[in-house]
Amino acid sequence: MGRYLNSSTPYALYQGETNQPYFVDKSLLLAELFPVLDAGNQHICITRPRRFGKTIMANMIAAFLSKKVDSDSIFSRLKITSNLKYKEYRNKYNVISIDFSKISRSCDSYSDYIGKIETTLIRDLKKEYPQIEVYEDDSAADVLETIFEECNQERFVFVLDEWDFIFHKDFVTEENKKQYVLFLSNLLKDRSYVQLTYMTGILPIAKYSSGSELNMFWEYTMASEAKYNEYFGFTDSEVDQLYEKYTRNTREIHISREDLKEWYYGYTTKSGERMYNPRSVVLALT
Repeated sequence: MGRYLNSSTPYALYQGETNQPYFVDKSLLLAELFPVLDAGNQHICITRPRRFGKTIMANMIAAFLSKKVDSDSIFSRLKITSNLKYKEYRNKYNVISIDFSKISRSCDSYSDYIGKIETTLIRDLKKEYPQIEVYEDDSAADVLETIFEECNQERFVFVLDEWDFIFHKDFVTEENKKQYVLFLSNLLKDRSYVQLTYMTGILPIAKYSSGSELNMFWEYTMASEAKYNEYFGFTDSEVDQLYEKYTRNTREIHISREDLKEWYYGYTTKSGERMYNPRSVVLALT
């Protein structure tokens, strides 16, 4: 168990979310990923504005799939347990989970940033697979390829949150942005060790990758695709349920259902579903 490889952090964070008074169960997203996992070497990118639940979903996926922490205590009370393949997929995968927004305090250059990430990942891999030989100039991709070849074709699920975070830092140059896109491409594209990549960000990949570097991703934005939309944001019916809970548990009502609709309605999906900003709704009711 390491910081990135089969980390217990996503489990702890998602467990905390499920214990919140206004938690909404979005676990059926996992069932949509089961056939993608079966296919192998698949890449999904979900782009949404901030505060629409991307990180919560990323933590949920990592907590459910990672083989190092038994997450049945969380998911046995959620909707996904009704799926017939619940046990088949739960905690069966090597998961590399990286939140790219978690930046070192001393980091003030792109090389520091990416170097820290790659060094940490290689350290985790060496700890989990001590039998492999790692050379000084090996990249994380080199180490993963070695593991695949020498350790019974071991494969990995990558859960990458806030992939475009680094582009908003002052110390990152245009050349650094190109280097970073190439880093992701080298790590993920056409790699035998990739079972699935699930990645999130704010702005579309095309904004930063104009060539073929990241063209292996199926990208789902909030406006142009209907698939997965219901898992990012609260629907009208979900807000109705939360509001009913609020009125049952609150002596003095300080906000109306119409207020929530007027203030926190975020966007309308391609299929016409009204989606609310989850964090704003929860904070308002709390």
